[in-house]
Amino acid sequence: MKFNPNLILAWLWILLGFVAGMALGLFFHGENWLGGYGSFKRRMYRLGHISFFGLGVVNFIFALTVQNLSSVGLLASLASLAFIVGAITMPLCCVVMAHFPKAHLIFAVPVISLILGGALTLTLVVHEPKSAGAVNTATSALNPQPSTLNQP
Repeated sequence: MKFNPNLILAWLWILLGFVAGMALGLFFHGENWLGGYGSFKRRMYRLGHISFFGLGVVNFIFALTVQNLSSVGLLASLASLAFIVGAITMPLCCVVMAHFPKAHLIFAVPVISLILGGALTLTLVVHEPKSAGAVNTATSALNPQPSTLNQP
């Protein structure tokens, strides 16, 4: 099995999403915790928590996408790095923003990283060369049985 940093980060982020949810869940019953349910600080903590899951899934999907590409080069490496930077910086920015709201421009780092990763991945997928004997990996992954024309 080949080392895939996006796949490792994906599962680490999903695990951290569970842990962050547990930590937040220990205090959610306090009506005024982090300024109350609707407070900016509490919303930023919730956004940081859910970003672990969302960006974990994005990195997971990217890992599966790259696995199915015939050639992986510089664009894929840059997209990989962009998704990793976006995933790491998003929850950090949420926590920083919760305590220092005037630092809102720091969100440019994860947002630009994620947009770049998405654009590069779309470019990779659109420009993927199609071979004449290529098997549709989406349907073959769902149906592992070999198909023949003579099947009933």
